[in-house]
Amino acid sequence: MGAFRRTRWTLVLLASLIVSLILVAYPIYVIRPFRAQGARELLVALAISRIRPAATVVAALIAVWAAFAYWRTHTRMAGRIFAVAGAVLVCVLAGLARVNIYEQLMFHPDPHPEFGAASAAKLDPDDKLIAVNIGGWSRAYPIRVMGYHHVINDVVSGTAIVATY
Repeated sequence: MGAFRRTRWTLVLLASLIVSLILVAYPIYVIRPFRAQGARELLVALAISRIRPAATVVAALIAVWAAFAYWRTHTRMAGRIFAVAGAVLVCVLAGLARVNIYEQLMFHPDPHPEFGAASAAKLDPDDKLIAVNIGGWSRAYPIRVMGYHHVINDVVSGTAIVATY
């Protein structure tokens, strides 16, 4: 009976961990920059992003409960440590589910863009640009750069602007 309980709680803990990993990792994988997304996979990723805060909290509660039950049915310290570590990892994933990794860690505005002469720019013939002309002064922001930063803070002809993509 004890081995069955240990196995059951191990499986519950592993299922909580796998579900949490999928809920956090799949949207990051699908929505990452510089990659084309299919309509169906993007729809799934966005749906997961909406439910993952609540779903990962449920998974964390289940993982803590399973680790506690495992602790009570297992006497070896190594197994107990792994059960607690697994529950802590699921709780960490529940916290990460609340962080928009793209806004917090990846897409930082470029507050000081560097510019050069248009003739010296290294652009592919198919590159697209966002162009701004104010008071006779012009700036062009490559979409390739904007795809990473999403926001460029700049001053053109004494006017502060924000170029976004």
